[in-house]
Amino acid sequence: MSKAAQDLPPAVIRLAGIRKTYGAAVAVASLDLTIARGTFFTLLGPSGSGKTTTLRMIAGFEYPDTGVIELNGQDVSSLPPNARNVNTVFQDYALFPHMSVLDNVAYGLIARKIDKASALKRAQATLDQVRLGDFAARKPGQLSGGQRQRVALARAIVNRPQVLLLDEPLGALDLKLRHQMQIELKQLQSETGITFVYVTHDQEEALTMSDRVAVFNEGRIVQQGSPADIYERPANAFVAGFVGTSTLLDWHGETLMLRPEKLRVAGPGTAAYPGEVAVPGMVKTAAYFGSFTRLTICLENGATLIAAWPHGHAVDAANAPQVNTPVTIIWRDDDAYRLAKTA
Repeated sequence: MSKAAQDLPPAVIRLAGIRKTYGAAVAVASLDLTIARGTFFTLLGPSGSGKTTTLRMIAGFEYPDTGVIELNGQDVSSLPPNARNVNTVFQDYALFPHMSVLDNVAYGLIARKIDKASALKRAQATLDQVRLGDFAARKPGQLSGGQRQRVALARAIVNRPQVLLLDEPLGALDLKLRHQMQIELKQLQSETGITFVYVTHDQEEALTMSDRVAVFNEGRIVQQGSPADIYERPANAFVAGFVGTSTLLDWHGETLMLRPEKLRVAGPGTAAYPGEVAVPGMVKTAAYFGSFTRLTICLENGATLIAAWPHGHAVDAANAPQVNTPVTIIWRDDDAYRLAKTA
C-alpha cells in the first residue's frame, strides 16, 4: 500500500458493483463507491440520476439487484434498516407534534430500552450541541423551520450512528435559512466526527459543505473529488455544465470551459496582455444579481459567453456594459480549462 493510501481515513461505506432497476428502468448502473470515515460526502446530481436510490440502498430502504454494500467492513446488502448503524434525515422531519422537543430527541433511546433518565440526559446534551438546549420543553409546532430541522438532526445523532444519511433535508427552507443551515451542518459534522452522506441537486450546497463530492448522471458516477476538483477540473461537459455556471467554447480544435469569474469585460478594441486572449463581442443581456451583473455576450463566430461584472470599489453596477454595446472579452490562457476530447 502506498503512503498516500495509508494516510487516508479508513472506509466506513463501500459499494461494489451496485445495480438497481425498477422494471425496465435502470436507476443505478454498475456503481462503485467508497466513503471514508469522518467525512462529509455529497451525492450530487439532477433528478433521476440515481443519487437518492443509492442513499436508500445504503440505508436499507431499497436492496440492490446485484452488488455488495459494506458498512465498516460488514456486508449489509440484505439487512433491514434497523440492523444497520445508520440514521436518516429526510426533508419531511416527521417529528411527533404532541411530544416536547426533548421527548422527540429521547424517543429513539427509550425505544432501545435505555433508562429514561439517561435518555433524557443524553437528549438534552444533544440539543445543547445543536444550540436548542433552551427549547427542550417546546412542542415542534412552536419552532421555526430551521429549528425543527435541528431537532430532526439531534434525534438522528443522539443514537451516535456510524453514518448519518441526509436526503435533501434543506429543500423546504428559504434561501437565507438554507445558507445558515449549510454552515451549521458542516460545523455539526466536524464536531461529532460522524460520517455524513448528503444528497442534493443544489451545486452550491455540495461545494459549500462537502469534503468530497460524487456527481451522478443517468445512474452512474461521472466524477468524484474535492469540491475544488469538481468545479475547477470537471471530467466532462456534463459536469462542467451542471456544477456552477460555465461556457463551453470550441477554440482551435479544443473545447474550453470558461467560468464567468475568470473573464474580464473591457471596452471595444482593448488589447490583451501576454498570456491572455482577447475577443470582440456584443452584450445581449444584462441581469442584476446584487454583487455582480451577469452578462450574456455574443462573439463574432456566433458563440455565447457568460461573464460577471463585479460590483466593488473599482467597478459598480452603474458602469456595467449595456445591452447591444460592443465589448472585449479577455481571459488568461491558463484560466481556460481544456476538457478531455472524450467528453
